[in-house]
Formats: sequence, structure tokens, C-alpha cells
Amino acid sequence: MLSKRTCIPRIAKTLRRNYASSSVATFANPNIEMTTLQNGLRIVTDSTPGHFSALGAYVDAGSRFENPEKPGLSHIFDRLAWKSTDQYSGVEMMENLSKLGGNYMCSAQRESMIYQASVFNKDVDKMFDCIAQTIRAPKITDQELVETLQTADYEVSEIALKHDMFLPEVLHCSAYSNNTLGLPLFCPPERIPMISKDEVLNYHKTFYQPQNIVVAMVGVPHDHAVKLAQSQFGDWKSSSLQRPDLGTVNYTGGEIALPYQPPIAGNLPELYHMQIGFETNGLLNDDLYALATLQKLLGGGSSFSAGGPGKGMFSRLYTRVLNQYAFVENCMSFNHAYINSGLFGITISCSPNAAHVMSQIICFELSKLLEKDPAEGGLTEREVKRAKNQLISSLLMNVESKLAALEDLGRQIQCQGKLTTIDEMITKIEKITVEDLRKVAEKVLTGNVVTKGISSGKPSVVMQGDRAAFGDVEFVLRHFGLGKFDGPPLTKPRDFSSGIGNKISKWF
Repeated sequence: MLSKRTCIPRIAKTLRRNYASSSVATFANPNIEMTTLQNGLRIVTDSTPGHFSALGAYVDAGSRFENPEKPGLSHIFDRLAWKSTDQYSGVEMMENLSKLGGNYMCSAQRESMIYQASVFNKDVDKMFDCIAQTIRAPKITDQELVETLQTADYEVSEIALKHDMFLPEVLHCSAYSNNTLGLPLFCPPERIPMISKDEVLNYHKTFYQPQNIVVAMVGVPHDHAVKLAQSQFGDWKSSSLQRPDLGTVNYTGGEIALPYQPPIAGNLPELYHMQIGFETNGLLNDDLYALATLQKLLGGGSSFSAGGPGKGMFSRLYTRVLNQYAFVENCMSFNHAYINSGLFGITISCSPNAAHVMSQIICFELSKLLEKDPAEGGLTEREVKRAKNQLISSLLMNVESKLAALEDLGRQIQCQGKLTTIDEMITKIEKITVEDLRKVAEKVLTGNVVTKGISSGKPSVVMQGDRAAFGDVEFVLRHFGLGKFDGPPLTKPRDFSSGIGNKISKWF
């Protein structure tokens, strides 16, 4: 009889030989390994041991891949996760997940469908079985679809009342008019009654193919992860060897005005909101690190904050906006990054009587990122170093979470097919200079980003409140030298009291 010590290495070699194609990747970190099955499914693991494990699956799907004429399926399919499958009824699936601790999620994003969970090490096999069943063999019943559509209808109506969720959606609609990243992440309410079971099943058939899936695990030995993936997905035949086409991102920019939305509760203040964004090159460009640093440097938050170390109380939007203007309720920078495009800018919420200065505040702060002289408000070595330190600190603290480390692992392989380590990221951040930040800011804020698609360079503007009260936002942008615009220069602000201006498109 073979001893246990002799048998285990042989079994491991056999697993690798039988389950993997010729594609086996190695990384600088010996705990990280990746194997590609013969059907194209990728398994990447970080086997660093711990008291519990994190598991995830990342599918090349999401709202950017949808038919512009029939949006919303990613949102609906997200809400149909963890229900009936070929092996389990909906009730059985819920019982299984509850016994495993109930720490699981599914999230539809613009360019990915994410399934994640964390369990004790002894329950890895059981949880992966639930994930695999949800991904590969959903058995959508008529009752589940009806209930999901009703839930989605209520959810969308609630989102419309929450400006922090609603306005970014409208901003994307303004930035990428009816194409790729501009398609709605949440199902349009008028589409909900029209969604059929056949549409949902066809969505699954189209995108849920083995070559479109990355399985990631943290705290699980690589050979065991490969064995699990092979047992659940090894016989899954792909109907196509092609991965979904990202499509050509056409950045249009433009302005959308929304009517005033009263606060949900009577004791909350009345506020007007505005977001101004500019196109960036996205995740796969090294400008990402400079933009992330600029986001930390601008910072921002709410007018009320408990403060504390690392809160960003010395960021520009705190010291120069929130601490200076009592009428500003909220002001912060944002950086939405995707594979081949992105949006960088500032969002602000103010009392209605200050609506006319909201665009001026945003544009003034953004224009100072282009200033060369620190005495005139340009970037200083001190604040840049503080922003870089805060960014590095955030990275290091995030990867202490296994779920954050899991998503980083899976999404990097999904987006770029390779892994950029934390050490490599830190090295790139530390090399950033004041001049680097100014050059990237100039490229982005003056509308000179170049992508494979159309890049108009025009700022994307969303405002919620009385349109006339905001004044001529384009005039303010031109005054500060931000963005590109068609037509001759404006000699004076235009009057919007007649209601002139773009309105939100029908879908929301």
C-alpha cells in the first residue's frame, strides 16, 4: 500500500495533467497560481491559509454588453441569483446558504457579473457547489421571475429617490449616450413588464460560457480549487470560443437636467445636486494611478464628519469647500474606471439658494489642478505626498479583507489577464510627481483623452433642481478652460429661465 506522503504528490500531478490545458500561469507570489481548463475557464487562487476562505466567480457580462433596444437584463439576472437550479429548489438553495453562514452576494456591474461568498474552510466544497449551480444551471421558474420583476420595479422606484445612486447613472447616460457604458445598470421601469423568461434564458446562454468565467479563491489550495472547478465545470462545452465584444466606447458628453426631488423625510434639508465629469482612459492605462491620487487629493465628503486619522480632513474639498461654505452639504471627487474608458470629476449638493455657484465651485477647484504655481493654488509637494500616502494606505488596508483581496484577484485576471501585485502598484504610486499629476489632469480636464472610439472631450453634466437656478454651466466651464466645445465662444451667460436644456431620456 502506498503511504499518504507518497500518494498526495502523485494525485496532485495527475489532477494538473488531467484537468488543465497547456495554459498554467505562474506569479511572483508563490501563493498565487492560475490554471486554465480545456474549455477556457480560468481558476486563480491565493492559497495563503487562514481561518476562513473566500470564493468568487466573475463573468464577462453586464450592462455594457446588452442590446441598447432591450436594456436591463443584467439587473434582472442579478436578482435571479441563488434561486432554483437543476439540482436545488429555491427553498433548498436558501436553506443551504443559510447553513453556510449566509455571507454571499451577486452584483451586476457594467462589465462584470460578480458572485462572491466567504465560509469556514470546511465548507468550501458546499459553497462552491451553490455558486456553480447558480452560474451554470439556473432553473428559473415562472413564479420566481414574476417575483423578481416586482422586486426590481420597487427597487428602481426607490433608487430614483436616492441621488447618490441615481445621479451617477444619469451621468453615465450623459457621458456615453445610448452606447456601452451609457446603457442603464438598473432595468428601466417601462422595460420590466416586457421582460420574458426566454429573454432571461437567452442572456444566460449568450454570456455564461466557460471561456467567459474566472473562478477565484483565497485561502484554498490551488490543486483543490482546480479539482472543484473541474468537477463542476469540466464537462461544460462552450458554444463559442469568442469572449463578448466590449464594443467601441463612444464618449459624447453633454448636459442632462432633472426636476427637483424633495427629500424622502420631512426633517431633511432641501438640496440641489450637480455632477460634472470628464472622460479618462480607464483601468488599463497607467494614468489610473495619477487619477486615483488626484481623487484622494481632492477628497471631500459630507458637511458633518466625525473626522479621525485617514478621514481626508486635509483634502482640498474639505479645506477649501466644505469648511468655507455653509451652504454646501456634500462635495466629493469621483473616479469611475472601466476597461477602456472612465469618468473623473466632482459631485456637489447645496442649498437651493446657492445653485448658481455650484458649477463655479466645481470648476474653480478642478482648474487649480492645472495651475503650475503653488502660490496661485497649484499642487504642492506636501499635499501630493499626503494623497499618495493615503492611497497606499487604502490599498494595504483593503487587501487585509479576504473578500476585497478575492475581488482584486478575480477582476484583474478578468480585465487584463494578468496580475499586478500590490508592491507593483505601490512602486508606481510612489514614482508619481507633482508634474505627472498636472499633466494627467490637463489631459483629462481639457478634453484631450484619446481612445479607440469617439472622444468628444465635452464635459458630462448632470443637475437636479430648477434648471434656471443653475445658470449657464457651459459658460462657466469655458471660462475656466475645462473641456472642449463645439461652436463659437460664449460672450455672456445664456438665460435658462425658459426651460431650455436637455431633459433626462425616457428610460429613467
